[in-house]
Formats: sequence, structure tokens, C-alpha cells
Amino acid sequence: MATTNTFLTTPTKTPTTTSSVSRKQPQQSATDASSRSASEFRNRFEAYNRLQAAAVAFGEKLPIPEIVALGGQSDGKSSLLEALLGFRFNIRDVEMGTRRPLILQMVHDPTALEPRCRFQDEESEEYGSPIILASAIADTIKLRTDALLKKSRTAVSPKPIVMRAEYAHCPNLTIIDTPGFVLKAKKGEPESTPDEILSMVKSLASPPHRILLFLQQSSVEWCSSLWLDAIRDIDPTFRRTVIVVSKFDNRLKEFSDRWEVDRYLSASGYLGENTRPFFVALPKERTTVPNDEFRRQISQVDAEVLRHLRDGVKGGYDEEKYRSYIGFGCLRDYLESELQKRYKEAAPATLALLEQRCSEVTAELTRMDGKIEETSDVAHLRRSAMLHAASVCSHMGALIDGAADPAPEQWGKTTEEEQSESGIGSWPGVTADIKPPNSTLRLYGGAAFERVMHEFRCATYSIECPPVSREKVANILLAHAGRGGSRGITEAAAEIARAAARSWLAPLLDTACDRLAFVLGNLFDIAVERNHQPESDYGRKRGDMDGYVGFHAALRHSYNRFLKDLSKQCKQLVRHHLDSVTSPYSQVCYESDFLGSFGSGASSISRFNQASAGSICLELSDSGAAIHNESVNDQENIPPEKNAQETTPGKPAEGREALRESQMTVPETPSPDQPCDGNYGVKKDIGNCIEVGARKRHPRIAGNSRNMDHFKGQNVGSLLFGGGNTGLRSGSAYAEICLSATQHFARIREVLVERSVTSTLNSGFLTPCRDRLVVSLGLDLFAVNDEKFMDMFVAPGAIDILQNERVSLQKRQKILHSCLNEFKSVARAL
Repeated sequence: MATTNTFLTTPTKTPTTTSSVSRKQPQQSATDASSRSASEFRNRFEAYNRLQAAAVAFGEKLPIPEIVALGGQSDGKSSLLEALLGFRFNIRDVEMGTRRPLILQMVHDPTALEPRCRFQDEESEEYGSPIILASAIADTIKLRTDALLKKSRTAVSPKPIVMRAEYAHCPNLTIIDTPGFVLKAKKGEPESTPDEILSMVKSLASPPHRILLFLQQSSVEWCSSLWLDAIRDIDPTFRRTVIVVSKFDNRLKEFSDRWEVDRYLSASGYLGENTRPFFVALPKERTTVPNDEFRRQISQVDAEVLRHLRDGVKGGYDEEKYRSYIGFGCLRDYLESELQKRYKEAAPATLALLEQRCSEVTAELTRMDGKIEETSDVAHLRRSAMLHAASVCSHMGALIDGAADPAPEQWGKTTEEEQSESGIGSWPGVTADIKPPNSTLRLYGGAAFERVMHEFRCATYSIECPPVSREKVANILLAHAGRGGSRGITEAAAEIARAAARSWLAPLLDTACDRLAFVLGNLFDIAVERNHQPESDYGRKRGDMDGYVGFHAALRHSYNRFLKDLSKQCKQLVRHHLDSVTSPYSQVCYESDFLGSFGSGASSISRFNQASAGSICLELSDSGAAIHNESVNDQENIPPEKNAQETTPGKPAEGREALRESQMTVPETPSPDQPCDGNYGVKKDIGNCIEVGARKRHPRIAGNSRNMDHFKGQNVGSLLFGGGNTGLRSGSAYAEICLSATQHFARIREVLVERSVTSTLNSGFLTPCRDRLVVSLGLDLFAVNDEKFMDMFVAPGAIDILQNERVSLQKRQKILHSCLNEFKSVARAL
């Protein structure tokens, strides 16, 4: 092992006389061998440096032997790097603020009496102009770090800065300086910065071909080391770790006897028997001094440490065992020799890997030439475009059927995001806050489609039949009465329910179609992302269309047009279903009547959303609703009319019905104020409307003259719905119409949602996307002549991209072939 001061002097040739040549032949041979070995190492080192620069520039993952410096910000890592370089450039100030790795390529150049530092360009393997001023080096590092972090919007970045330092007083050594470990983020930095630095450093130190140079100051005991456990996670046995105890001079005053020094230097019990740390002390003075003075101070500190161990400690120390591990000079020589040994061992594997990389780059360059030629081949473009479109459609079907790739957390949307981004907003006419299940989850594809369907159902069932003014009821009721027949109230209620359904449910149907179309529209970008993944279902048959902006725009436009047509068709279909159930010829409103004719007319009404119906009529006719329910449940509690005869309880119902019909006179124009009884109430309207029409016509005509006397002297307007200040009378026709209309509306809503709309929207949207999408896109994009087809591929940008990639591959091929030739020369010298 060389002495401490050997690296401080530049080797010079000693002139020899002719008479001494014969006596120094063996010494001259040894000198020549040493010189030849140094030359071989320099060539090997230069070859690895060039290879490392190429790897950084082109993102190559090459197992190049490298040294990674690790440690906390106050553990002396920056001072050690400056000592290795042989000059100061305020790297410590930079380290406290930098958040990028720094690759220091130190090249021993005897002709460089002053340090020449050059930085590699961020996007190429070329180096910039030499930097002479030491202060400019630190400024350049800080500026590059700030620029990249601002661009990437991160607190730290694993992309390294590469600096090449050529100097007569530095060794042939390459070290990757990492950001120092910290416990707390600096002011203005994210709280996660310490964890991000630790994660990045572990990533840089994990490759097995890298040597770890871990620094820890001497004032820290091994048992309380903050970062030693992190190093154990990377290298559990310290097989490739060099441990350096920095600021060793701070600990010397604690030693008085030899056994204390030897026990501390052995570090037994903590690092293992085969691990020997280095103990280093460096000048503490941070004032600006000439480079020669800086190196002299380093040598002086080493000498003072050794002198103290020999003379200041009783009995000295075990010099034979620990001398080669004390002092900066020993550490420097060890790192250089260790890296030289690793270079020599890795040369054959590196040569084989370079040959493989060169073959791969050559093949890729050939493929790129083919792609450039194919840009004008119409047949090839048609085939690739068809494969690409088919692949996207296949992924679309997979997403509809259910998929969780790519990550829904990134690509999915919540219900609130769907509403805001689609521009549709809330459901029209719905005042309640509709929150379907899983509304806060980020979903896409079939899952998001089903969630919108459920949200539509919730929104639809939250709408009740709106209140109707007396004027509207009067217009409808009187019009039906004028046409004759005995179903005036029933028909009026049904007409009100149909109009409400058309007015309130139609906007919901349109909104549902728009929301579903938006969900399916989002699938295009997700399908394209899945198509870019290597594990795509189509594999190599997916078609490489990267760079063809015109084609991608046409494909997206065609898909959007397909969805727009689907949405339009679905709107027409659901509108048709709405028109069907709200048609005057539809029996939806009377399905309960048919059931009631067999003895369950009154009870059949209450089974359709009874709670909702009650709530909508509560404000308008509370008493009327109560009387209605009472009359339905207990027919005996209805007071008889003046001209009606009492019937004996227990007699057949048919007898009572016949008796009432023979004694009751129905006015030609029914007044809504006339009290409702069993003959003209809910039971007649809902339960037995079919038989009433035929059986009541004759008594109605016969008793008309007698009933007209009842209307004489009365204002017809005041009779309608109580008129004037009398308010809403119990059991009025208005109350019965409102209640009946609410029940009819609920029935229309139920039939529309459960029987028609749900299945129509599923078959109208999802089935065409599975079965007809690829055909539709194919006809739209490819069923054209070659001239129109090539309009999608008139993209100079795409060809420029291919040309740039080709140029980059050519440069990469040239650099790798140059490195390969150098390593072949190195391999021959081994």
C-alpha cells in the first residue's frame, strides 16, 4: 500500500548517466512494467468512462463497475469528494441544496496542471466547454438541478449530472455522489422529500456491480447509527460496501490506552469480522486556499493523526493490523486499486454485452429504415391501420365487459367528475341529491355504465307527479264530460298523468343517453393506452401507428360519430317507449282496473308507490285522501244519499249495487263538488270502470231532468272544486283526480323504467359497441380509394419523428461500436 503523500506529487522522469545503465537494468525493467501496467489501467479506465457517458446519454443499463457515495448531509461526504479531486469548488454548499446524483469522472492527466472540468450535455453524450473557475462548477450543478426539477415538478430526480475532471493530482476514479440523507425536508420542500431521497439512493445503490462508499462521522456510535440499517437493506453482509469513519480527529482525544483504540478500530460486534472501516480526517478550514496548499493540508492532517496514535496513546495501536485503514491516502489508494480490479474482472462480460447491444442497435436501425420506406406503401399502411383499429375495438369490448387495467385510480372517474366533465350536470327536474352506490369510486367501462343506469333509476323514481292547478283539471274534466261517458274522473286523471310523464320523464331519458355516451366516449383513450402496453391481446398484430396524427384524429372522429349516432338512436327508441306508455290507447293506466274488475280494484291502487302518492297529495287534499282510503277500506261507512235506500248488512253485494243504481241520478255534467260515494267514487272509477260505462248510461239520461233542478240558481264556476272561499272540500273530485293521477304516473314510470328503458339502453349502446364498432370504423376509414386514404397519412411530423429516431440510432450505433473496439483492445491487453 502506498504512503500517504504519494498522490500529492506528480511523477517525473529522473535523468540517468550511461555508466549507471548496466547497474540499473532490473530496476529499469520493473519501472517499464509498472509504467505499462499504469498505461493499461488508464486505457481501461478511459474505455469505461466513455462507456459510462454513452450509457447515461442513451439510457443504457450496463453493469459498469462504479462507486456510489452514500451518507448524511453532515457526514463529510462533500469534503471527501473534494479531497479526491484535489481541489475545492464549494461542493458542500451545492450538496445542501442539490437533489440530483452527480457522476464525477476523475481522470489523472499529468499535463493538466490546473483542473479542467466539463459537463456532459443533458440530452447527448457530448461534453461542453471546459470550466476553469471553481465557483462556476458549483453554480452549474445548482442551475441544472433547479431547471430539471422545475421541468419535472418533483423534489428529487434520479437523472444524474455527469462531470469530467481532468487533473494532474486526481486519481483515475469514478464516483456517483448522491444527495445526502435527511430527516426533515427543507423549508419550501414537500414533506415527502426525505423518503424520496432515501428511495432514490437505494435505487442507485441496488445494482450488484456498484461499490457502496458509506460515510459516517466518528461522533456517532455504531449502535445508534441513523443510516447503517438502510445500507444493510441494500447490502446485508457489506460484501460490496466500503465503510468510512469521517472526522476521525474528533474522536482521538477520547483514547488514552492502546486497548481502547484497538477496540474502536476493530468495530467488532457491529460490522462483522470481515468488514474493516477506513478512518479519515480532512482539513476543517473552509477558507479559500490555493490547490497546492489544500493538498498539503490533507497530507498534514493524515500525518498528525498517525503521530497522535503512535505518541499520544499509551502503548500506541496495532499498526500492523490497522495502519492500512487509517488516513485519506490509504482510502484513495484502496478505491483506485479496487475499481481497477473490478474493471479488469468485468471487461470480458462488458465486451460480450457490448457485442449484444451493437447487434440489437443494428437490427433496430434496419427496422427503422423499413418503417421509413413503409410510410409511402399504401398496402402496408392499410394493413397496419386495420390492425390498429381492430386492436382498439377489441380493448373497447374488454373494457365494457369488465377490466381493471390500466389503473382505474388514474383513468376512472367518480360520479361528480362525470357530471362536471361532461357538462351535463345534475338530472333535470330532480331536486334531490342523487348519490348512487359507488359514486365516489373511480370507475370506467361497463362498471361506470351500470352506475349511470342505476343513477338514472334513482333519479326517475325520485320524481312524483307534480301538482296540477284547478283550471287544468277543470278543462280536462269538462272536456271528457262533454264527450259523454261515465269515466270522466278516470280519464281526466289518466290524461294528467300522461302529460306529466311526457313533460318530466323525457328530459331524464335524454340526459341518461348523453351520460352513457360520455362514459363510452372516455373508453377511447383507455383503449389506446391498453393497446400501447406490451402485453396487448393482439401482441405484434396491433399495428404500429405512432406518429400518424392524421390517422389517430380520423379514428377518434369516427368513433365519436359512431357514439353520436348510437345516442341519437337510443333517444329515439326510449322516446318511442315513452310515447307508447303515455298514448291514450295504452292500457298502462288501466292495468289496475282490469285487476279490480275481479274483486281487487281498490287494493290494486295502493300497491304502486303508496308512500310517494301520499306525499304528493298531502298538501293539497289531506282530508280528501283520508276519506278516500276510508271509503276504499270500509264501504259501510259511506253516508247514504237522500234518494238512496239503506241496505241491510249481510245482503249480497249485487243487490246493494242494483238498488243504488236504480235510485241514483248522475248529472250530465259532473260537478267536482258532488260528494263521492261508492257509485261514483274511486271504486267505480278504478275498480269497475268497464261495467259502469254500459250499466249507468240509461239511469243517467233518465234522471237528467231531475238533477238539473239541483244546478239551477248555482254558479257553475263556484261548483268546480268548491269555488270561492269554501276551500277544498273533503272527497271532492279534484282530490280524487290528483290522487288517481299520482297513481297513474307511478304506474307509467314503473312500466317505462322496468320494462322498456333499461333493456333498450343496454342493447342500444353496449351491443353495437361489441358487435358493430369494428365494422363501422372499418367502413368509415378504409372503404375509400387510396388517394383519400393517404390523406390521413400526409403527416410530415411522423416522418420527421422516424428520421430523428434513425439519426439517434445511428449515433448510438457509432458510440457503441467505438466502445466495442476499445474494449476489444483492452481484452487483448489482459
